[in-house]
Amino acid sequence: MILKLKNISEIGGVVKAPPSKSYSHRAVILASLAKGTSKLYDMLYSEDTLSSIRVCDALGAKITRTDDYLEVIGTGGKLHNSSTEPIDLANSGTTLRLMTSVSALSDNEVVLTGDDSLQTRPMGLLMDALVPLGVEACSLKDNEKAPILIKPGYAGGETNIMGNVSSQFISSILISSPLSKKGVRLYVLPEFKSRPYVNMTLDIMRKFGVKTLKGYYLKHEGCDKEHQGCRIDEFLVRKQNYVACDYIVEGDYSSASYLLALIAINGGKAKIKNLFRDSKQGDKYILDILQNMGATIIRGEDYVEIASEGNLKAIDVDLSNAPDLLITVAVLAAMAEGTTNITGVAHARVKETDRIDTTCRELEKLGCKLTEREDGMSITGGVTSGVVDSHGDHRLAMAFSLIGLKHDIEITNGEVFDVSFPNFIEAMAELGFELELIK
Repeated sequence: MILKLKNISEIGGVVKAPPSKSYSHRAVILASLAKGTSKLYDMLYSEDTLSSIRVCDALGAKITRTDDYLEVIGTGGKLHNSSTEPIDLANSGTTLRLMTSVSALSDNEVVLTGDDSLQTRPMGLLMDALVPLGVEACSLKDNEKAPILIKPGYAGGETNIMGNVSSQFISSILISSPLSKKGVRLYVLPEFKSRPYVNMTLDIMRKFGVKTLKGYYLKHEGCDKEHQGCRIDEFLVRKQNYVACDYIVEGDYSSASYLLALIAINGGKAKIKNLFRDSKQGDKYILDILQNMGATIIRGEDYVEIASEGNLKAIDVDLSNAPDLLITVAVLAAMAEGTTNITGVAHARVKETDRIDTTCRELEKLGCKLTEREDGMSITGGVTSGVVDSHGDHRLAMAFSLIGLKHDIEITNGEVFDVSFPNFIEAMAELGFELELIK
């Protein structure tokens, strides 16, 4: 289907940010591992999070969706795969990564698979890190990718993992650690990218009753804590149980970035509710980025206000701790005056797509001048009308739609925003930017 602009009315207003996808994934997984009944309020029901709900249900949790909350009767950590068939995770890389470690807690074998795109995601680093913990996981195609077979057994112990590929590998081990036989000591080797996502994991683990000790030491004598390339982070998770709780999912800064960028590019004023000032989300960095590009940002306790005249200026930005902002920032750069340099996102090459490559190729279709680099890109503002392809990437579809504020643009395979932001079209319309899907 083609996503394109239908109408632009007066841009601005008040809208609620959608619930956090990252917290929604983690909430249903931890509630499923907990003992007792949890009520999860303001859950995001997107294609990705529904994959997490399905796999948790398949492994023994009893999950019921009501009008007001998602009720989860947890397994107390005693998982059981009720089917001999592979569990289909569709396109959810988050579910695959987090549940690979968790599935080792089952008393029988689990096979996790998904669509063609999911089966391109590298998983070898995580599977290798699980070996010292007594977990046996292997690729059924012998290519370090899904389908992944996970056998029962999780002894625990010590292991290490590189921190520059996917923070979800780290979160996967941390989430499963307290239910191993003897707990886990995990060393994250330099460089540790996307650290805020791991902080989010630790935050919600605390809410469900699990404590984690963390620290770091320096690899070489003479290094100090400012030299992050020398720092090895250490996490100690002792054997303990998750406890059911009632949990409210906060708003998602990643998805809100499109609402905020809409105002920044076009000009106008808006208030985005359900965005918390003390959030652990790394993508909160979008507020600093927009402010540096010329927008005015007001941070409330549970909302953000933005005002802009629509005249954005280029900046230099390191997105190592917020890689999901890459495409949004790239589009902002393409609509700004000057040349923006984006660095620190080599790990964005192993997302739904190689996001550096696909973003550059699609911007070039619109006449944008840019230079692609291994860990980012330089973009000189200026685009024209045209047709681009989402490559099945929800973030590309949503971010590129913003170019429609000033140029005619069509996005093929544009319906994929359902992966993370099911009511994307409705939320944008509340701010005066009407999109439509055409078959």
